[in-house]
Amino acid sequence: MKDDFGRNIDYLRISLTDRCNFRCTYCMPAEGIEMMNHSDILSLEEILRLAEISVQTGVGKVRLTGGEPLVRKGVLGFLKNLSAIDGIENISMTTNGFLLEEMAADLKKNGLNRLNISLDTLNREKFKKTCRVDGLEKVIKGIDSAIEAGFQPIKLNTVAVRGINDDEISDLAEFAVQKNLVLRFIEQMPFNVTDKKAYMSAAEVLVKLEKRFGKPKKIEDKRKLISAGSGPAELYHFEESGLITGFITPISNHFCGSCNRLRLTADGKLKPCLLSGHEIDIRQKLRDGSSNEMIREVLLSAICMKPEKHNINGESIRENRGMSKIGG
Repeated sequence: MKDDFGRNIDYLRISLTDRCNFRCTYCMPAEGIEMMNHSDILSLEEILRLAEISVQTGVGKVRLTGGEPLVRKGVLGFLKNLSAIDGIENISMTTNGFLLEEMAADLKKNGLNRLNISLDTLNREKFKKTCRVDGLEKVIKGIDSAIEAGFQPIKLNTVAVRGINDDEISDLAEFAVQKNLVLRFIEQMPFNVTDKKAYMSAAEVLVKLEKRFGKPKKIEDKRKLISAGSGPAELYHFEESGLITGFITPISNHFCGSCNRLRLTADGKLKPCLLSGHEIDIRQKLRDGSSNEMIREVLLSAICMKPEKHNINGESIRENRGMSKIGG
């Protein structure tokens, strides 16, 4: 299904829950957020039904997010059923990695194809300060378990923040090389951010990497080195070290022209654009006896409402929910 600007919308990001076992400083306040009522959250059966209908609009790729998706009860059975839907070609997940040590092998067995693991620091004290959990060692063990389970490639997602991990850019890259991970740096987005000076552009990060690893080559054909593609990231290959790193630049160089995604929040709202407060309720249709065709029409209308580009400095971003309530 193409939107009004000719973009092929074939990617659905599903937030399974608003709950998380971390309290990352750039994502939510220390006291956490007010949790949604259980009745407000879509059931796994409702999500599966919507996934099946979304295939009729051309969706072939699904990413599971949260909150932290692995805290959702029944996630393994849900994965098994999701992977059985004819037309879904690829299922990926973004996780903080805290529960991967116990779950990686079962995730693989139940149909998960790819993993993105969030890791912003290799320093235990900084990890505790940033995530408000003493979990660095457990996350690293989770990464090792994911490697052992056969996930390939595994992408490491790092939000570059001045004053937090700007002195660890090269260390994180060395870690990625050692573990054979694809390292992706993500520009900090304006959710729950009070210190605007903490923002680091991708260009600044690249300069730091070049000081350690030399000049990289830009990867024009992303699938040549990464079989599953890389989404919106611009990829670079530092040939001598073998490091492959990507930059996701929603602030300094937006990629709206190639955006192929629609988002589903845990409470059943469709978001045509992450950086917009505009949402379309589909939960009611899933619960009021509406036919599959009626639900499909809501999906199609949401796709048609995708804006040409985000307005990150506009009123819509200030009206938006925080990332933890939208889905990472």
